[in-house]
Amino acid sequence: MDGAAPVRARPLHGWGLSPAEARALQERLAPRVVRGDRLGPVRRVAGVDVGFEQGGRVTRAAVAVLAWPALELVDRAVARRPTRFPYLPGLLSFREIPAVLEALEALEGPDPDLILCDGQGLAHPRRFGLACHLGLLLDRPTVGVAKTRLVGTHEEPGPRKGDRAPLRDGEEVIGAVLRTREGVRPLYISIGHRVSLPTAVRWTLACATRYRLPEPIRAAHRLASGPHPA
Repeated sequence: MDGAAPVRARPLHGWGLSPAEARALQERLAPRVVRGDRLGPVRRVAGVDVGFEQGGRVTRAAVAVLAWPALELVDRAVARRPTRFPYLPGLLSFREIPAVLEALEALEGPDPDLILCDGQGLAHPRRFGLACHLGLLLDRPTVGVAKTRLVGTHEEPGPRKGDRAPLRDGEEVIGAVLRTREGVRPLYISIGHRVSLPTAVRWTLACATRYRLPEPIRAAHRLASGPHPA
């Protein structure tokens, strides 16, 4: 395993929470998110995505690990488990992360050095989206890469790849609205944990080689949405 520690979550809380308890937990844990760079050398970048089967009754989480800088798939895992939490905007991490943790624990190779999450990070009403929640549980560097806006206002970024605009909630900058490919809708990038916003933007751009989504998330999306891999 290259001397790498297995991906294991810290027991910060249980999962049998009501929506009100989940919101209160987000408020308590949000100040623990590290908003600066605390990541070492990056050799493997993971993408995380979640889909649902059987009308939402089964959560299907996928993790794809790509070698950096080649961006070649080196590991993957899919986990299915019954969906235990309702669909509530702002609380998706409580619905999705239990299955994500199972998928991460099923990886066979060295653990990823950076995780890109299909979802919000700091760009969240309580500053504790899925990427923050997962990063804090794992104590790993994470980035929120969302396709839509949950909170905040922004101007339209320029048309070229790399053009960006700040995403603000009042006076606070909570993310970046980033054009990852010319002529496509921008993505909403925010801090997850142990990664600054400039670094989150840089890694998203570096991994978005030909398409709107960065390659690790594209690979995870195929696993989360397509036929179960052999």
